[in-house]
Amino acid sequence: MTQNCQYMDKQQIRNAYKMYLLENGKEPVSVYMLCKSMDMPESDFYGFYSSLEAVERDIWLAVFEDTLQQLQADETYPQYNAQEKLLSFYFLWVSKLREDRSYFLLQRDIFTVPLIYRNKLSAFKTAFYDYISGLVKEGYVSTEIKERKYISDQYVHGFWVQALFVLKYWLEDTSDNFELTDAAIEKAVNLSFQLIGSNTFDSLLDFGKFIFMKK
Repeated sequence: MTQNCQYMDKQQIRNAYKMYLLENGKEPVSVYMLCKSMDMPESDFYGFYSSLEAVERDIWLAVFEDTLQQLQADETYPQYNAQEKLLSFYFLWVSKLREDRSYFLLQRDIFTVPLIYRNKLSAFKTAFYDYISGLVKEGYVSTEIKERKYISDQYVHGFWVQALFVLKYWLEDTSDNFELTDAAIEKAVNLSFQLIGSNTFDSLLDFGKFIFMKK
């Protein structure tokens, strides 16, 4: 029996997409094939998404949004400093990803094919940049992060690279309960805040300038 569109939502379509990939070992070749697996008219699909690529982007974005929503609902989260908030984000984000680990393991091509990476992670990347920009501003106020001319605007890019590192590390982690991922998160976040919040980064810049001038 065909499901009426009024009883469908984006989450059900995302879940059906993930289920299709897990059961078939590959992504649906067309909207028609996905809708057939859901017993849903293809025309109803377009009331929610414009393409299969849009579903893929929304899957990554939804995990981020669910993570952030749960963090913001925690009464203690607003009391954390910027570094603690980022640690909390990564720990919870990985926990959310873990709920669909089998699906995300099949998405590892994002690290080998640049075009796939840009398409699938674009919406998540935009939302992550907005989130990190807010944390960086909080860091300026709390003095956790030092504002530096010409360089401060690059902080968000560094944190994006860090997020990809955490994701890739978790996908490859085979330790019990992913304990090594937890350790990697702590070390990565601690190092990043040391670099942008202490004199370490300034010392590196000074040394670099010195070497450059000597040449």
